[in-house]
Amino acid sequence: MAAQTVDHAAVASAAFGPAAALSCRECGTRFPLSAIFACQECFGPLEVAYDLPLGDPEGLRERIEAGPANIWRYAPLLPVPANVADQPNLNPGWTKLVKADNLARELGITGGLYVKDDSGNPTHSFKDRVVAIALEAARTFGLTTLSCSSTGNLAGAVGAAAARAGFRSCVFIPHDLEAGKVVMAAVYGGELVGIEGNYDAVNRFCSELIGDPIGEGWGFVNVNLRPYYGEGSKTLAYEIAEQLGWRLPDNLVIPIASGSQLTKIDKGLQELIKLGLVEEKPYRIYGAQAEGCSPVSAAFKAGHDVVRPVKPDTIAKSLAIGNPADGPYVLDIARRTGGAVEDVDDEQIVDAIKLLARTEGIFAETAGGVTVGVLKKLIESGQLDPAAETVVLNTGDGLKTLDAVAPTTGPTATIRPTLDAFREAGLA
Repeated sequence: MAAQTVDHAAVASAAFGPAAALSCRECGTRFPLSAIFACQECFGPLEVAYDLPLGDPEGLRERIEAGPANIWRYAPLLPVPANVADQPNLNPGWTKLVKADNLARELGITGGLYVKDDSGNPTHSFKDRVVAIALEAARTFGLTTLSCSSTGNLAGAVGAAAARAGFRSCVFIPHDLEAGKVVMAAVYGGELVGIEGNYDAVNRFCSELIGDPIGEGWGFVNVNLRPYYGEGSKTLAYEIAEQLGWRLPDNLVIPIASGSQLTKIDKGLQELIKLGLVEEKPYRIYGAQAEGCSPVSAAFKAGHDVVRPVKPDTIAKSLAIGNPADGPYVLDIARRTGGAVEDVDDEQIVDAIKLLARTEGIFAETAGGVTVGVLKKLIESGQLDPAAETVVLNTGDGLKTLDAVAPTTGPTATIRPTLDAFREAGLA
């Protein structure tokens, strides 16, 4: 797990902005900023630790608001160089926060409901955010190949970002992904490799590859670059707070794959409070899983601290990670904030996709169906207060998961091109 190509410490201070070190989430041991992902003392996961710009919240807020309409407006809070916006990058972020009044009425929510719609990113999923940060780390470390293990969206994001930045890409996916995601990952011209097995098998293979000489000079965005990659999800928290007028919502409903997105959104919210950019207040975080891959939900309901791996079997393939790395941390956050972790079955996922489309004109992929379906279930079970302001995440575009809704979605009628036929079909 040592640094692969350059003396990282020599470039860290300029290249990583306010980032100070990598810190173990278990034992707290610190390491220099480098391409490592596990603690050399206890093997716990590493994350980026910062020297944040404290003391002038008004000045920082003005600086952010004057920045570009993408994630680089938050460069002072991210492990990236000050000139990051000048680098060839996909510049994701600043996606819509949609006031979902129609959906709120349908669900009986009176406190206000918003959909953070990340389908508007360059490759139509939130993964563009995390890849953008990992790419900058790869650039700094002198790596030449960008890679990942992926359930689909990440493969496309890596392929596109690598093409834009002039990197070689080689990404690995389960062999049975949705056709739309396979095509989108392949179209950027990099190497796309299907692995026989599920995502966990793909991830194990990548962990072996990174330790082999074949992997020299490779940046696996969700393995050896994972500490930086994860920081991209914080920008969702920053944007939501800024788009709400620099304040925190009462509730957030967030999908769980590895669990990293949820934990980093919480980290981002805590940073906003520490920086004085928002007023401190209680908020609840709810995790959402598909019933066919719900190890974190099962652990939460059973009162366990350990997440037992499962074999995924769900249409929500972007969430089909049976052994989620951040699962225990998700449990901690849900319990600390007074939230919960819930799951919905495939039928409820499809119904929720259609509900969001019908009420708000947002066509979500299956992960969005999971979050909206879980939101509905949480309200019906009394676990979420409908009088509280809530933000629900849609992390990808429904055009990527057409197979989920195609069997039950199609023309209302097929008629001859005459007014009589239109009337006979009962459409007049």
